[in-house]
Amino acid sequence: MTGTRQVRPDASPRTTLDKAAHENFPVAPFFLPRAWRDDLMAVYGYARLVDDIGDGDLAPGGADARHLGAEGETDRLALLDAFEADLRLVFDGAPSHPLLRALQPTVRRHALTPEPFLGLIEANRQDQLVRRYGTYEDLVAYCELSANPVGRLVLAITGTTSPERLRRSDAVCTALQIVEHLQDVAEDLAQDRIYLPAEDMKRFHVTEADLARPTGGASVRALVAYEAERARRLLDDGIPLVGSVRGRLRLLLAGFVAGGHAALDAIAAAGHDVLPGPPKATRPNLLREAGTVLRRARREG
Repeated sequence: MTGTRQVRPDASPRTTLDKAAHENFPVAPFFLPRAWRDDLMAVYGYARLVDDIGDGDLAPGGADARHLGAEGETDRLALLDAFEADLRLVFDGAPSHPLLRALQPTVRRHALTPEPFLGLIEANRQDQLVRRYGTYEDLVAYCELSANPVGRLVLAITGTTSPERLRRSDAVCTALQIVEHLQDVAEDLAQDRIYLPAEDMKRFHVTEADLARPTGGASVRALVAYEAERARRLLDDGIPLVGSVRGRLRLLLAGFVAGGHAALDAIAAAGHDVLPGPPKATRPNLLREAGTVLRRARREG
């Protein structure tokens, strides 16, 4: 669903976890306590592997399928079913896949429930069956499965869950998913997926043929700008979440929000033309955005 898609040569946990460096936001930065970093990377490894299965990035007949008891299987839905069966053993048994074995101590330490993990699997099942989204509400419902569970897991791992924080975390995670969709319009279309709502495409007179061009015309860029502003408002809704926590967790959550803002700034700097390739945020701008988010959080938290 996100990032540069590469076929996984094997089931090496390091191969999967190395992808964290290419995300829009810091997954488990150095300033966090070691226990939090380990737990967050275990969750990231799980989420990344689910996406790799759903995106068809596993090497045919590779070690991932063997660990899941599905050697030779190429059907993504069948592989997701096998992965779900192994996930359930994390909560009551002994899973086979190395990344799931690494996840088990985190689940036990924080009494995590299966629901957010199952949501990520269901999102990838949906990717095999749903290629277009009619309305913005349809897309938000997809983000509820594909993105929001990760934020909920971060709150659970850090012991900071509350109804209001969950609501604002969902807003941030949905925004980050929308931002990644905007960055990856061309890449997703190559996979026969469009995450721009059909009603908005119609409103801005954008066709699928327009999205297949090397560069975006005025209508495509206007559509991207419109969706980017929606994402920015969702990110801003998360500012009080940052202000509601203290210490290193505040820095982590500020990094999530700042990463989304910095990516949106990069899209804007490209004139909202995302078709030549994903506009990427610069580190200086990410740091500036983090400072801005922290200042706003102190005022609004």
